[in-house]
Amino acid sequence: MHTTTPISDSDLVRHHASDEYIAAARRRGDKTISIHVGTVHKTLALNNRVPLVCAALGSKKFLTENHLRLISKTGPPSGQSTTVVFTYALEDGEKHAEGIDAFLELRGIGKEVFASLGGGEAFLRREREDFSRAMKTREAEGAPDKR
Repeated sequence: MHTTTPISDSDLVRHHASDEYIAAARRRGDKTISIHVGTVHKTLALNNRVPLVCAALGSKKFLTENHLRLISKTGPPSGQSTTVVFTYALEDGEKHAEGIDAFLELRGIGKEVFASLGGGEAFLRREREDFSRAMKTREAEGAPDKR
């Protein structure tokens, strides 16, 4: 017997926005797209789920999956209203990540190097020993201590 997992309302909002707004904008060659929370809420026939729609459209998951950059979010100070409008820049899917994402992409980059040196801890231990030995030699030769 095959069972299906029901889709969450957040996923429903993200899929709808992706299919109906983002994909269409990309086909047209648009550089930006605006999505009106009230329209999405009404189209999906949601009941009192405006905060969920706002959260889904502003989520990192939505931005990442669709290669978007949030340009602006207009509406009342609460940010939770049918009048909220999200405006996104459509970015190239091949574009490299910026900021912290670019930094996180470097994670593990030296793994093979440290492995060839006997591991990160062994490498650091040897470096500290070499430094201490060099400092002792320097002090024995009469050089001033610069630690």
